[in-house]
Amino acid sequence: MVDVISSIDKVTGFSAAGVHCGLKKNGALDFALIVSDYDCATGAVFTTNRVKAACVLADMDKLSRAAGRIRAVAINTRSANACTGEIGLQNAQHTAELVANKVGCEPDQVLVLSTGVIGMHLPMDKIACGIELAHQSLGDCWQEAAAAIMTTDTRPKYASVKVTTDSGQTYTIAGISKGAGMIAPNMATMLGVIVTDAALTIEQAQQTLLIAADVSYNRIVVDGDMSTNDTVSLLANGASGVQLQTADDLVRFQEALTALCSHLAREIVRDGEGVTKFVTVRVTGAPDDESARRIANTIATSALVKTAFFGQDANWGRLVAAAGRAGVPLEPQNLRLWIAEGEGTNGALLLFAAGMPTDYQEEAAAAIMRNDAITVTLDCGMGHGSSYIWTCDLSHEYVSINADYRT
Repeated sequence: MVDVISSIDKVTGFSAAGVHCGLKKNGALDFALIVSDYDCATGAVFTTNRVKAACVLADMDKLSRAAGRIRAVAINTRSANACTGEIGLQNAQHTAELVANKVGCEPDQVLVLSTGVIGMHLPMDKIACGIELAHQSLGDCWQEAAAAIMTTDTRPKYASVKVTTDSGQTYTIAGISKGAGMIAPNMATMLGVIVTDAALTIEQAQQTLLIAADVSYNRIVVDGDMSTNDTVSLLANGASGVQLQTADDLVRFQEALTALCSHLAREIVRDGEGVTKFVTVRVTGAPDDESARRIANTIATSALVKTAFFGQDANWGRLVAAAGRAGVPLEPQNLRLWIAEGEGTNGALLLFAAGMPTDYQEEAAAAIMRNDAITVTLDCGMGHGSSYIWTCDLSHEYVSINADYRT
């Protein structure tokens, strides 16, 4: 059992800061900087949206050349620096140059992440101020860094885990994430920076992050929209002196990284825009895992399903109908659908079977739907494929937040 804690004390060789530089009008923290004392082996996953922000394009290019030498990550809010043309690319590069001058490295060793409104150029005078202030404030300021990358998030998201190797050495994995809207699988829409003082190769950093992201960040839905800016990176500087020398060491690292990413991903859903319910959608008995994932995602992104959860209505018809349009051949008479309180299946109530509703009691279903966390399980009765998605309800508040996001 991996013990993920919602705090970050210290990660050897890394420092972080979160400051206010005038990007947000209300005086909130709005610029973050994370710096390593040593070169980092770095892996990253990016949005699959064909419309990519300037920072994403720049970071993808840098990692193709310098994935073993990354030293810093700079993150600004307010402007996504997406759809900003050549000026946007120049501003992303200039941001990296300003950070490099402070840190004492090359611009190619600096990753730049942005979040905010699409189509808005970076106010470079404020970015320069943020870099100066953040550099002066560097320390074990992870909570401030997590707060400084928030947009419509209501609370910072940060966590860590300590791992002991077979030889008795200890290292730390820690991470911060942001995201509340434009959230759907395949890297949308969040930012995340994960660091470890264990030593990894570039290949290990990339592969372990891909595996962890597939079962965490790529399993969450708030609204089904995909961002232009999604980036999650893993930086390993080896400052603890710990090297993963055995197969068991690498397995243990993977388990810890996956647990950390899952924790942060679930926190994104719980803090989604206007969210009142955390919903786990489990699909079993599908022809294969990919089919199960497609069905789960279709249910999780359905506006009708999500509004039913907000209304605390056990509307099984919407769930079954969503499954039926997922593009996977299903036989209605084989389907069985349960709902349960919390994040498990204990006390699950069977709502639908053999092609029709069961004789369940509406009050029993309503009592389950009143919970803050609910699990839906759909057994397709067709094979051994299974998958899951973490999703939420869709409330009036979500509409209010997004109706005037730019203003």
